Amino acid sequence: MEFIIISIITIILSVSLGYLFNYNLNKIKQIAQNKELDYIALKYPNNIEICKAYLKKLNNSNVTIEENKETEASFYIAVTNKISIANIATTYTRIQTIAHECLHSIQDKKILLFNFIFSNIYLLYFIVICIIAILKILPDHMILFLNIYLLLGIVYYMVRTYLENDAMIKARYLAKEYMEEQKISTEEEINKIVSGFDKINDIGIKCTNYKIFLNIMIKALIFSIICIIV
Repeated sequence: MEFIIISIITIILSVSLGYLFNYNLNKIKQIAQNKELDYIALKYPNNIEICKAYLKKLNNSNVTIEENKETEASFYIAVTNKISIANIATTYTRIQTIAHECLHSIQDKKILLFNFIFSNIYLLYFIVICIIAILKILPDHMILFLNIYLLLGIVYYMVRTYLENDAMIKARYLAKEYMEEQKISTEEEINKIVSGFDKINDIGIKCTNYKIFLNIMIKALIFSIICIIV
């Protein structure tokens, strides 16, 4: 019975916060699609060169850079100290996205490594408790397992959102500084691009935080449903 109540609360909480934070990925994609700004951004060097310029500006030129045209997600890997740039060569958002990943590379290495290790422990724990629930091992401890998972989820959320918010907020300013230094675009063109960044970030930061939270809640719901069924 308790897992039914937990499932209902999880669903209500997730939907309510999604509405509160205006979670709408389609709206972000629409804002990111701007032919005028894309045309302005085409004047800038390729993604690898932009990334090198950012890293030099940040005094962190020892990062490995690769471009992966098979994916739409760019990311920084702390363990290998590598930035992977997605297939974003034709969009103006690339100037801020690359700045975002470069900023990850100069964040506190202890926090980055903790996030990497803890994220894997958190995911492994979730898989283990699901297996335990399916096999009906220690059935009297399911609530305890869920409570521990939620505690791990809080830590995961705090660390992950700190890293993401820090990079997202600073990326806008780093990108603007870069464009001003390059003197490729006029001040008006730069302001137009930055305005586009601001519109994306206004929604994107909230959506990113909510998406991390939703990821935790979905796993809690999956575990609760397993406990209800078995």
